[in-house]
Amino acid sequence: MIEVKNLNKVFKVHKKEPGFIGSVKSLVKRSYIHKQALDNFSLNIAQGEIIGLIGSNGAGKTTLTKILSGIIHPSSGDVSVMGFNPWKRENSYRSKMSVIMGQKAQLWWDLPAMDGFLLLKEIYQIPHRDFYDSIEYFAHVLNIKEQLNIQVRRLSLGERMKVELMAALLHKPKVIFMDEPTIGLDLSAQKAVRNFIKEYRKAHNPTMILTSHYMDDIEELCPRICILKEGKGIYDGSLIKLHNKYAQNKLIKAHINNREELHQLKDSFPKQLGILEFDSRQVSIHTPRDKAMEAAKFLLEHCEVLDMNIKEQEIGDVIEKIMNQKDPL
Repeated sequence: MIEVKNLNKVFKVHKKEPGFIGSVKSLVKRSYIHKQALDNFSLNIAQGEIIGLIGSNGAGKTTLTKILSGIIHPSSGDVSVMGFNPWKRENSYRSKMSVIMGQKAQLWWDLPAMDGFLLLKEIYQIPHRDFYDSIEYFAHVLNIKEQLNIQVRRLSLGERMKVELMAALLHKPKVIFMDEPTIGLDLSAQKAVRNFIKEYRKAHNPTMILTSHYMDDIEELCPRICILKEGKGIYDGSLIKLHNKYAQNKLIKAHINNREELHQLKDSFPKQLGILEFDSRQVSIHTPRDKAMEAAKFLLEHCEVLDMNIKEQEIGDVIEKIMNQKDPL
């Protein structure tokens, strides 16, 4: 469905000279530097699969999304999406794909969302019955029916994101690129958008690429992830495999009833079982994965434990550690 092979993208960026004299020089003769946004990057995505793109700012995630959607050209490499060359921008390709960018809007600010939907209906030649069935379905799932005839600029950020999702999916695209779809949204709106994406996938089975800095988005929606660092792919595989292979610790949280036992625990707890942290009567233990059961047993034998919770290391911490490594995986 999506095949990317040896993709490179180099941007020619104006080099800013410091100070007033540097600014004057730039008016006469500008100097440039070359920024490697993508470096020999390859990726294959099957029909109906959703993959999460992860990386720090400047890693190349948005650049990849723009190349796959045909917005910009690569410097070199081969790309095929549903058999199409994206940057040829053929109408037969554009009618089957969609781009959702949390920082960009496609609906007119001063018009109600419904007016924008009607224009998209004509652009994509959506049949009358299919169009209104989709509007009814989306409005119900997103709980936004009452806001469709209100000017877009008067909607809240969460409501605007919902109508932008509707606009992007009205023509039922087979490939969807989502770049930070929940950026800036509150927790309730983020959850609503994630639930909607899940429902849409069940109903239509599109191929999706999701770029997000919110790990909740990635964990809930993407069984497979690709980590980019300085334009290179340093990991491509399942979240579960990543966690099992690279998460070194588990977190044990326990509520201790007796304060004296809590104080004694500071001196008696074996250092090889982990690192202790205290907050009132709650103790947290960062313990190696293979020592988790032993650490929990020690707590139960030496303290009156009211409740206990053993959690895996946060996936965001694991990914951050991988991205900070000097050597690729």
